Amino acid sequence: MTHASTLARPSVTRPGARGRAHLPTAAALAGAVGLFAAARLLGVAVLALAARATGQQPLALLGRSWDSVWYLGIAAHGYGRTLHFGDGTVQSDLAFFPLYPALVRAVTAVSPLGWGAAGLAVSWLAAVVAAGGIHALGDRLYGRTPATVLVLLWGLLPHSVVLSMAYTEPVLTAFAAWSLYAVLTGRWVWAGALAALAGLSRPNGLAVAAAVLAAAGHEAWRRRGKTVHRLWTGAALAPLGWTAYVLWVGLRTGDVPGGYFRVQRLWGSRFDLGRGSLRFVRHLLLHGDRFVFPVALLTVAAAAVLYALLLADRAPLPLLVYAGVLLLIAFGGSGFFESKPRFLLPAFPLLLPLARALARTARARPWHATVVVGALAGLSFGYGAYLVVLARVPL
Repeated sequence: MTHASTLARPSVTRPGARGRAHLPTAAALAGAVGLFAAARLLGVAVLALAARATGQQPLALLGRSWDSVWYLGIAAHGYGRTLHFGDGTVQSDLAFFPLYPALVRAVTAVSPLGWGAAGLAVSWLAAVVAAGGIHALGDRLYGRTPATVLVLLWGLLPHSVVLSMAYTEPVLTAFAAWSLYAVLTGRWVWAGALAALAGLSRPNGLAVAAAVLAAAGHEAWRRRGKTVHRLWTGAALAPLGWTAYVLWVGLRTGDVPGGYFRVQRLWGSRFDLGRGSLRFVRHLLLHGDRFVFPVALLTVAAAAVLYALLLADRAPLPLLVYAGVLLLIAFGGSGFFESKPRFLLPAFPLLLPLARALARTARARPWHATVVVGALAGLSFGYGAYLVVLARVPL
């Protein structure tokens, strides 16, 4: 028997118990992933109708919007693109991590798909893998019904349209979900390797490494030094992906420790403990702004409340660390306030308290749960179409 059970409250879950070490049944996994896929397909259908009504091409919007253009450019031509603007902003493609472009390039090499279609194929497949990982983790902690609800809620977030676009959030979430599942089942080498890949996916992929390291440190302390090499191997692997790319950008720019962070500052993005975010919130409250900004503010505030609920539920340590680091990066970073809800899309553990509550409601009052899910779907599909087709602000 492994000792991962100490990472969570025994009355809630027994992550290390061998009797639960297997994956959910194929039928349960397929059902949850099928619900997620159906939700996202309906969302894409609503977006397609909105795009057609405004004379735009839905696949072009999904495959070549905002950051997608940068990622596809890296996939096609490698790094080296820099844009200079009159206000002093310098946008370099070195701000974008390499794993997603590499996957897109691999797909184009083995298939007839073009760059945009390949980008969508990678994102859609990653979203399905992520949904499977989220369900496996939720099933291990709380059982089949809450796990299925958790997956559905993730697919119906206001910004879940991003999961259907050529963006990196599905890739990060896929590696994160399965890495966290590996931690809870005591598979430390797998956890570290998947965390390293998450670190190559996005800047906030560092949250996965932080979760693995925290869990490994807790386990080492609990065992009082009687650890196995797999634990230390996993812990050593976890931060390698993120660290390797940051150092590579430093070498390329001639500033090894600070080159990557300078690239981000020139984009207007920096970690300032939330001062920039607070200034923008003040502006929003005093002067108002476009519709997406109040929604972003409400989404970030809701995420903080959900994290408090996750703490109150005494969720397993790696989930608390993972979601907490994602929140810290989103709250503490300045610039691109409208993108903060997207940055929080991989923070699926925040939905666990809601998933458990809705699962209880579904058992006791199924029609009430149906109304709630229907309302969430309407909001998700409508707002997602608005964001991509009409809003014209960076996602």
